[in-house]
Amino acid sequence: MIDERRLTTEEKALKINLTSDIYGCFAEIGAGQEVAANFFKAGGSSGTIAHTQSAYDMKVSDSMYGKAKRYVCEERLVTMLETEYESLAKKLPYKYKESRFFAFCNTVESLNYHKTNQGHGWVGMRFQLSLEEKPNDVILHVKMHDNSHKAQQEALGILGVNLIYACYFHNHDLDEFLTSLVHRLPRDRMEIDMLRVSGPEFDNVDNRIIALNLVKRGITDSTMFDLSRNVLQPATALYKKNILLLRGRFRPVTKVHIDMIEKGKQQFLSEQGIKEDNVSLVVELTLKDLTADGKISDKDFVDRAELLGTLGYTVMISNYLKHYKMVDYLAPFTRGHLMGLIVGIYNLQTIFDERYYDNLPGGLLEAFGRGFGHNVKMYVYPANDVETGDIIRLENFQVPENLDGLLKYMIDNNKLADLKEVDESLLGIMSDEVLSKIKAGATSWEEDVPTEVTKAIKFYELFGYKKEEGEKV
Repeated sequence: MIDERRLTTEEKALKINLTSDIYGCFAEIGAGQEVAANFFKAGGSSGTIAHTQSAYDMKVSDSMYGKAKRYVCEERLVTMLETEYESLAKKLPYKYKESRFFAFCNTVESLNYHKTNQGHGWVGMRFQLSLEEKPNDVILHVKMHDNSHKAQQEALGILGVNLIYACYFHNHDLDEFLTSLVHRLPRDRMEIDMLRVSGPEFDNVDNRIIALNLVKRGITDSTMFDLSRNVLQPATALYKKNILLLRGRFRPVTKVHIDMIEKGKQQFLSEQGIKEDNVSLVVELTLKDLTADGKISDKDFVDRAELLGTLGYTVMISNYLKHYKMVDYLAPFTRGHLMGLIVGIYNLQTIFDERYYDNLPGGLLEAFGRGFGHNVKMYVYPANDVETGDIIRLENFQVPENLDGLLKYMIDNNKLADLKEVDESLLGIMSDEVLSKIKAGATSWEEDVPTEVTKAIKFYELFGYKKEEGEKV
């Protein structure tokens, strides 16, 4: 057995070249022919590579794939994959009957001469695993972190070989596929923040689980998907949007969460310059919130994702436990547009806890500068005081005496505001208590969650719910 942890990029390319029934083409735009070059250098490529091409000039690219508003985008990549694969199959019908075809494509913006841009690109593979079957697709987005154009090209070349190798030799195991994909590509060189698979070989694959594993394995810090289970590339989906974000556990979604979202959106839309058609409402789960008994449960994650999707929300998962890191991540996408954060008032206690920022040289002030220095406003949802029963709002929210001035500054400068017109009758609902009731077989939990969530929990038997014999949902 070959220890694949020791295989070089050249050895992987050679193995593919020597597999007689793998045959395909390469189309690379924007960062050289680095992937194809690895196969040529390995030797034996004449039986594997039909042709390679690179359309650097936009006019040439348009003549091959049609005119485009943007050249480094998913839409362009998909057009390239379709064009190259179909062209190859039509040109060589006899070869199609004896080989497993593939088309590898990428469209990439690498580091410019002045190093003023973020290297990134779209990479894709359309391929057959059996003769004459319908092809499968793997599409991913990468961010390249090397500090030279040459190094980014080299990293892209490694990724391309890894992708083709993983598609043909590790297509039935997600963990092995991801391990092979990032082999010899540490996170400080390249980040994959979106990956989606489709086709006959992947009918049973849930792309949301892939998204979760990208974050879980540290391949990226954040990824997202929509209510149709489509995995999204965050920078593209949120580009120049007014983002309204709610962070939480959602285990399960309760009427409190819905009230927070509805009242938060209503207030956000009343802000100057905010238009509903430019608002992206995102609900976010952090890995910490996905952890149960010290482990991240894929099933528990999918349960929550199903519920949020049922309600029509776009879901984000991230490694950003602290709010200022989440804002730091999202701010470049908004390009100066207002960003809103909905938080419970007990979360605000943590945000104002100086011990929370011991890792920062500038402590709490640095965190607040990064978290609120952008065009950000935080909307605070009230809570019942567990001891007195009083409702806690900003007006009676207590912080350490030395931070009173900071709290006042945040309120006076429109960085913090109470959520208005909330349903105070819901403030006693706690997700943990709802979850305990579900597991205990009680029925009172149904009063605390939206009707759609009740139906989903019963139908899919989520969060430990057990149907009674003969029960109809």
